[in-house]
Amino acid sequence: MAYKVYLKKNEEKRIISGHSWVYANEVAKIEGKDKNGALAEVYSFDGRFIGKGYINHASKILIRIFIRGTENDGEQLYLDRIKQANDYRVKLGYSNCYRMVFAESDNLPALIIDKYGDVLVMQCLSLGIDLRKEMICNCLIKLFNPKGIYERSDVSVRKKEGLTELKQVLYGEVPDYQEIEENGIKMLVDVKNGQKTGYFLDQKENRFTARKYCTGEVLDCFCNSGGFSLNAATVASSVTACDISELALKNVRDNANLNGFKNISTLCGDVFEVLRNFKKEKKQFNTVILDPPAFCKTADEVKDAYRGYKDINLTAMKIVKSGGFLITCSCSHYMTASLFEKMLIEAAKESGRSVRFTEVKSQAPDHPALLCAEETQYLKFYVLHVI
Repeated sequence: MAYKVYLKKNEEKRIISGHSWVYANEVAKIEGKDKNGALAEVYSFDGRFIGKGYINHASKILIRIFIRGTENDGEQLYLDRIKQANDYRVKLGYSNCYRMVFAESDNLPALIIDKYGDVLVMQCLSLGIDLRKEMICNCLIKLFNPKGIYERSDVSVRKKEGLTELKQVLYGEVPDYQEIEENGIKMLVDVKNGQKTGYFLDQKENRFTARKYCTGEVLDCFCNSGGFSLNAATVASSVTACDISELALKNVRDNANLNGFKNISTLCGDVFEVLRNFKKEKKQFNTVILDPPAFCKTADEVKDAYRGYKDINLTAMKIVKSGGFLITCSCSHYMTASLFEKMLIEAAKESGRSVRFTEVKSQAPDHPALLCAEETQYLKFYVLHVI
């Protein structure tokens, strides 16, 4: 008998509005018996049907609802949902590289699928999805006939689901580096060992936007494989790409060579120290780019993260030439837009510089955010004019 999960009184409001997560502490009782990871039915306290999703007793997120009607979770549902998600991206003009499926935002919670040319990279973030990845792969093969499918489920959040981290080829042939094209630039994506699923696709449009602010000397901090650096190099006289990872900097150099860019140099070091050293040396740049990894992955880390963001932004403001630009980002949804702006305002006051907002953007349209789920709205991209 399938699980029937009944919520506590009034706990259904957020879920009925479209949010998919049912937390264990929101549940009044569970009836029936099935396997962990099975499809469970969810009802309100008074017995109204709300939806169905995969259950995991090991997780604080007990169920992730993705079916609101009578349909089952067979192959046809996945074929339809994945095709619908991909059609949306194609309609927006994406073709070579993009996020094909963005979990809750595409009504497939805990499933990420990225497209890099003819290679697909999949991430399974819940037990229910993990148990069905073979079926999902078959759907991808039927729909797109990719050269290869690679799993990048090497993320710590899987531990909360009772799952181990892993990386593996799921289908076909997957090269160590897959060539893509972004904004007219060739990029080699480190599919197997790069950050996240190999590359940060959510900044694609923002990297193109950055070009109009990148004349003269540019410093790209936390550069990873060089997305911002290469876009900046199309217009800047020189670009210094800085990262603590020598592997990332090798990727920058390889990508620069691939495009014939001669105006990119790399600098290995801790960005906090690098920025302070430039300040001591009174070295300034026309544009400084800050695109750090998430400084806070839980609500408890926000205070420390705030100090970290303020530190790098305050120092960066001091090394921007008068009339230049600071491009600064945050990819943590816990660092909300209002909190991020508050930090920037404080940093500007303490920097002694006159700073104004020039442009504000978010994540790329292939990473759509649900209005009912604030967790899906996470990226902040600010362009500041330092006078």
